[in-house]
Amino acid sequence: METRFARVEGSSSKTAAKVILATMLVIVCWAYSPIGIRIGLQAYEPGQLALVRFLIASVFMGFVAMVKGISWPRLRDLPLLAVLGFFAVSLHHIALNYGQRGVSAGAASVLAQSTPLFSTLLAHFVFKDRVSGWQWGCVLCGLLGAGVVVAEDRGLGDMDAHGLLILLAALSWSVYFALQKRHAHRYDGLTVVCYTVWSGTILLFIFAPGMLSAARQASASVNLAVLILGIFPSALAYLAWAYVLAHSNVSRASMALYLIPPTAMLMASLVLAERPSAVVIVGAAIVLVSVLTLRLEPGSGAKVG
Repeated sequence: METRFARVEGSSSKTAAKVILATMLVIVCWAYSPIGIRIGLQAYEPGQLALVRFLIASVFMGFVAMVKGISWPRLRDLPLLAVLGFFAVSLHHIALNYGQRGVSAGAASVLAQSTPLFSTLLAHFVFKDRVSGWQWGCVLCGLLGAGVVVAEDRGLGDMDAHGLLILLAALSWSVYFALQKRHAHRYDGLTVVCYTVWSGTILLFIFAPGMLSAARQASASVNLAVLILGIFPSALAYLAWAYVLAHSNVSRASMALYLIPPTAMLMASLVLAERPSAVVIVGAAIVLVSVLTLRLEPGSGAKVG
């Protein structure tokens, strides 16, 4: 009996260690994403960069699908999968890439974490879900923090629409998450991710003209950064995150994602020599605290949103 308990405890410890390692991988990969985008934009147009990135991710996910096996999509589900690909890949990353032309990598990472704010707004205005006063307060504070980040990242004199494009990317991801949550339950997570990536990549082919020429002219360091961008944040991190969600509490695991912006800011300071101002850091803190508290009802600890 003791031996059996020891085996169970040892297996649990190994799983916990794997979950921690997978979570750390996810944080580092997604924190690298705005940095890789910033480097890639040195040689590629925003649309070209999105296409190259997801061509790499599509090939990688193709190998994973062959090894793991995925379901064939039903004919009637093809429009849904195309819509998921549009919001999760095409619109999200086009807005993100264009936005990062005028937004620092660290600030972009903060603004991208505003997704739960838009999910709450969608829940109320589109899906007619009840939103409490507590949630409304969190949304308003979060949007205020996002406004501070947008206004102060480049200074009030240089403020333009680039920060708003990052928020559009966050909104696009919120739409994807809402649709995926409500309509994609007929498929397992890996199947949905594969078809979402592939359909979104197909939609990005409108940016194919000039892509090969840009790839040939780009330096080896830029192409290496884009290769990393296509494999790690765009494919491998999703597989690691699926493992985390399958072996841990979803609410607790999601809390770890709030480490992404500070990690991105640290990486950006080392790789890109970016130094966010004190006001941007304050705005980032407002956004992250608002998003974090949005998930909790006061006194009950219940998850919302």
